[in-house]
Amino acid sequence: MKLKNANKGTVIFTIVIILTLASGTFSLVKGRGAGSSSNDAKPKAEFKATEKKQGSFIKALEKNTRTKSPKGSYIARIEITGTITDAGDTYNQKWILETIKELKEDKNNKGIILSILSPGGGLYEADETYLSLMDYKKCTSRPIYTYCKNLCASGGYYIACSSDYIMANRNSLVGSIGVICGQFVDISELMEKHGIKMKTIHSGRNKIMGAVNEPLTKEQEMIMQSICDEGYDSFVEVVSNGRGLTKEQVVELADGRIYTAKQSMENRLIDSIGSMEDLEDAMKRKAFDFEDYEVIDYSYTKPENLYNIFMGAAKQFSRSSFGNALLPKAVEDRLENRIEFPAYYCDLFN
Repeated sequence: MKLKNANKGTVIFTIVIILTLASGTFSLVKGRGAGSSSNDAKPKAEFKATEKKQGSFIKALEKNTRTKSPKGSYIARIEITGTITDAGDTYNQKWILETIKELKEDKNNKGIILSILSPGGGLYEADETYLSLMDYKKCTSRPIYTYCKNLCASGGYYIACSSDYIMANRNSLVGSIGVICGQFVDISELMEKHGIKMKTIHSGRNKIMGAVNEPLTKEQEMIMQSICDEGYDSFVEVVSNGRGLTKEQVVELADGRIYTAKQSMENRLIDSIGSMEDLEDAMKRKAFDFEDYEVIDYSYTKPENLYNIFMGAAKQFSRSSFGNALLPKAVEDRLENRIEFPAYYCDLFN
């Protein structure tokens, strides 16, 4: 019965997506108009209007960098949103590193504001972004200020520690200083109970540590803990250097928990509480002696292709009450790939 319902849900889901894509494609073609020239400005305007109507299903195929070109000296406000990973829907490692490099080489750029809304992410990516920002400061002597939005945790806070000044919204959650380094599941007893046998041919007793058919040995647990501790020590050092705290003070705070904005300020994890406008005023006052600069927004949007359009439509459908009731769990799991909790993790196996 369950299998039958799952198959039915998959069929309905497929039909809905096909209809959605067909509708979007038809509107896109109609918006371009018959006999339109690629050099004509009118079809482009029509395409933009169609794009607006289609919402997240049809988007222009263009690289998203900044909202507008600066007319003179400016401050770059970089949005760091979502899970910090190599290539996600809202965060892209290559894009952010290239953006920081371009700003470093641009003499009209006078500083960076980091606007962070992130639960954290990969240890490697967070550290790479942090080092790139520190290089920016070293080479240019320009300031970096950070604004913490709803959540600035783990890898997000790690990146924030590159800044000269951190301000959080009064409802922000900040911190989660700690590292996750592998989650292992041992189903060997369950397999044995049901007569399931699995054999992996390998050399080196720790080559397949973490395999589901073998218990984690004490030695393997110690190996993984040593890797985790090394990442933790790096995190503690970054916070210590960035916030002017001793390592002992950081360790006392760094048990993995998140802090409210008020608690963060009391523990010197941030400098003040306020709005984005307050941060801009503070930067203008503290870093530029009240000199006013234009603020240009930089944010990453994943370039659209047929696969991304399909997955975007599928995600929206799955989040609706209709889609949520019909879709098999396997399909939902495939659509959703996100960290639900503040996590700074060492991804060794993917």
